[in-house]
Parts: sequence; structure tokens; C-alpha cells
Amino acid sequence: MNTNLITVRPATTNDAPIIATALTMALGKELMRMYCGENYQSILEELVRMDDTQYSYRNSLVADINGVQAGAIVGYDGARLHELRKPTLRLIQERTGHAFPSIEDETNPDEYYLDSLGVLPEYRRLGIGNKLLTTLRDKAFAEGYERAGLLVDAMNPQAEHLYLSLGFERVEARNLFGHQMWHLQAKNPNKLNKKLF
Repeated sequence: MNTNLITVRPATTNDAPIIATALTMALGKELMRMYCGENYQSILEELVRMDDTQYSYRNSLVADINGVQAGAIVGYDGARLHELRKPTLRLIQERTGHAFPSIEDETNPDEYYLDSLGVLPEYRRLGIGNKLLTTLRDKAFAEGYERAGLLVDAMNPQAEHLYLSLGFERVEARNLFGHQMWHLQAKNPNKLNKKLF
């Protein structure tokens, strides 16, 4: 497969299915079922199509390979976490009746947060995840953010190794949804001076 044809672009509302699938890959089907019920895919797609949620298409990039959607990444200003989380949790509660207790903060207000990344199984090991991650990180840096952050499951050293190889470093341990996570950050090298999108 010619991986030179991987393109990363801003998402549109038409990309809701691939973004929802990427979210499920990142967060896990068990967690999606626990919070969104059996119809989690349709609820996630609805969240993606909205303008003001954590998982909005406005906060997403999509990777195409040879013109076919292969994966997606979602990220946003960490300072907007609570603002973006409110309509997200409100819609889930409206659709499922599930009220959320307090949820740990997954990001800091001083970073651009790379929330969720997923690549379809048939397109893995082609560098798509790497390209999505570095494109969104570099977009954040080009827009003036000093740090990009993400969480990685402490039980997933392979993923952490990838992030470390891309310039991320451990800054602290966190718990999210009962899982031990590492909070990693990359610092802006101040080499980019233009917007990518």
C-alpha cells in the first residue's frame, strides 16, 4: 500500500462515523457501553456533529489513505474542558438517563489536550496514528500553545513508547474512569510560525 497518499485534514460533520469509531477505539467498548448504553455509536456520532462538545468535528482531524477514511484524532484547549464537557454529558444523560457523578479532569488548562486517537485495524502499522498525532500537536504549537498533553494507560507501554519517541514526557500519574494513566506532555519548540489549517 502506498503510504505516501496519507492525508490529514480538518473533519466535517460527514466524518462523524469514523470519529465515533476512533473514540470507541481510544476509550474502549466496555466504557462506551457503561456510559452510553448499547447505542453508543449513534450517541457518539450525534456528539461529533454538534459544534460545542468535547468530541465535536470542529475539534477533530481525519486521516485518509488513498481517499478512504482510516482514522481520526480529537483534541482541544485544555482550558475549555469543563465548557465542552457540559453539553457532552448533558446529551448522554438525555439519551440514556445516566447521570454522571463527578469525573476527574483529564487535562490541564495550560495545555492543548490530545483527547482520543484511533486508526482502523486494517490501516494500522502504516504510520497513520503517528501522522494524526504529530499533525494535531504541530497545529496546536502553530497556534501558540506552549504544551500539548495526552493520557496513556499505564498498562499500555507500547503506546507510551510511541508518544515518548515523538517528544512527549511523563509529567504525572492520573486516574481516569478507574484506570491508572500517565499524563504526558510535549513542549512547543517555537519553530512553527504559521497555522496549518
